[in-house]
Amino acid sequence: MIDDFVRVESPTEARNPRTTQIDRVPTLAVLELINDEDQQVAGAVRAVLPRLAAAVDLAVQALREGRRVHYVGAGTSGRLGVLDAAELPPTFNVPNGWFVTHAAGGPTALLRAIEGAEDDEEAGAAEIAESAVAGDVVVGLAASGRTPYVVGALRAARRLGAATVLVTANPSAAVGAEVDAFVAVDTGPEVIAGSTRMKAGTAQKLILNAFSTAVMVRMGRTYSNLMVDLMATNAKLRGRTLEILGEATGEDQQTCARALTDAGGELKTALVAVLGGVAPTVARAALERADGHVHAALADVRRV
Repeated sequence: MIDDFVRVESPTEARNPRTTQIDRVPTLAVLELINDEDQQVAGAVRAVLPRLAAAVDLAVQALREGRRVHYVGAGTSGRLGVLDAAELPPTFNVPNGWFVTHAAGGPTALLRAIEGAEDDEEAGAAEIAESAVAGDVVVGLAASGRTPYVVGALRAARRLGAATVLVTANPSAAVGAEVDAFVAVDTGPEVIAGSTRMKAGTAQKLILNAFSTAVMVRMGRTYSNLMVDLMATNAKLRGRTLEILGEATGEDQQTCARALTDAGGELKTALVAVLGGVAPTVARAALERADGHVHAALADVRRV
């Protein structure tokens, strides 16, 4: 009978000595205890930024070579991976297929917990074997660092010749020695023992936000700190493109609206056209030669 139980060795499973009275204090004090623990997460993420930078560089290399980035996770980790990937197309106009998600238990598990699915190492391996190729990057998301579904995926990825990244809240995770970038955020014991949707989940959200945004910056999807590759799919976003173009160029709204219309609604094309003083067709061609990097495209048209 005892063989059916697995004892997880991870800081996230330890009992937090600072919150032992959480069920005996007023509501405000409960929230203060939670917030006190949350305050530690950003610092823990800061400590692993060099390793995260290595993961970003792997992803940028893969995308530039026509490969893909895969997120693999179970439970909270899997949902956070899906959330991050889903937000990239409207924010950065990311092509379909650049980021692929794999959640233990499939789409059903995104809305309803299917906890047993995370124990299937073979399913994780099969998922990656069917989807990834050499040169891809597979990012495993596992608070404990031992989730069998994720471990199986990472090992299958290595066999395929894909680069591997593990994002975890367990610095002692054994599989960390097997990956190319081991991003282990030491968030320590949770407010409620084992509730990895809390500090460990917050850390994963911060890591994924930083990871994907940094990848987009390196891929030329921004100009300065402005989103210039967004998809204007609704009235709010169309208004945002107008505001961004005005911010970047210093031109009035009427001039920016005309430039956007002339560029077929393409914000980056309008931006290069206005700043470079060239026709949209010239700006578009320069962007293509520059792989979408605005600064490089501007340097190109200004040389002509």
